Amino acid sequence: MSTPELSITRHFAELQDPRIDRTKKHSLQDILVIALCAVLGGADSWDDVEQFGRSKRDWFARFLALPNGIPSHDTFGRVFAALNPKEFQRCFFAWMNAVCERCGLKRLQVDGKALKGSAAKGKGCLHLVSVWAAENGLTLGQEAVEAHSNEIPAIPKLLATLDLAGAIVTIDAMGCQKEIVKAIRQEKGDYVLAVKQNQETLYQDVVACIDEAVASDCVGVKHDLHLTSEEGHGRREERTYVVIHEPDGLTTKHEWEGLEAIVLVHRRRWVGQKYSEESHYYISSAALSAEEMAGSIRGHWGIENGLHWVLDVVFREDHSRVKDRNAAENLAMLRRVAVSLLKQDKSKGSLKGKRKRAGWDEDFLLHLLSFLADD
Repeated sequence: MSTPELSITRHFAELQDPRIDRTKKHSLQDILVIALCAVLGGADSWDDVEQFGRSKRDWFARFLALPNGIPSHDTFGRVFAALNPKEFQRCFFAWMNAVCERCGLKRLQVDGKALKGSAAKGKGCLHLVSVWAAENGLTLGQEAVEAHSNEIPAIPKLLATLDLAGAIVTIDAMGCQKEIVKAIRQEKGDYVLAVKQNQETLYQDVVACIDEAVASDCVGVKHDLHLTSEEGHGRREERTYVVIHEPDGLTTKHEWEGLEAIVLVHRRRWVGQKYSEESHYYISSAALSAEEMAGSIRGHWGIENGLHWVLDVVFREDHSRVKDRNAAENLAMLRRVAVSLLKQDKSKGSLKGKRKRAGWDEDFLLHLLSFLADD
């Protein structure tokens, strides 16, 4: 049976070493394996990575060459700055997509996140657009852009790298764009997209169509309803999901490839003595029931709660001060791989606790790395 450590190195086997021969004091695979293990075990900077490696030198020596010992923090920084981020990401995404595919139908959430500490003189912070499969706890794709406004053209490029057959892709209102819809449908996926006034004609049509249907109690309209109620900690929230299939009256419907349904989500919320209500609208190419649509819409927050929150709170991503663009993107990729590996472990405990355990318990660290093993 193949050992986890050997399986890890196979993920890096085809990655091109960016260094010239005279500077190759340390094996590229050694550098990458130490860095991934260190990030899993609590390292948040290149100094941390070096110290983690030194503290576990004897353990690493069991399966790494280490011709000149543990690399310095400067070496880690230089190598990750020189690595091609796309090639580095490709090492992991094949594994992540294979895991997701084995689990069947997938719901994919697309959203952007700023690397706040990456801002350098004359440059804003780097933004990463990620595809997240909340049900599987996996990052399936990543695209770096220089500004929040550049996330929109990055999304079709990112989706084109994925097998979306059978997947339902959810994106917030920023992603409600015709080119993004086309990219999803070309890859045989379905979409559930929030609609706001950045698409004014579509928004007005959707609101008018739903208002008219609701006013007539949806008589003669192909529709479905789903109601939810949640209560706790002095708060109560009720949600009404109205899905109208094959809607009439959308003047630009032909411009939104595959559009099959429009959705209203009406929220009523009581917090103490305060009451509020709001309505949100969506378009979808999927012929889902209202209950299934509710699952997809609520599931979109999985990328915020399951990935972005974890990166900021457990991995302190917003505190990272790595300025080099390549290094920042590559280190961000290591964090996302670490989150994915931690989420594959189903034992009890918080992710923060599991990350500490990975730093303390070498058997548990090997257990996490075993999820990267080849089938």
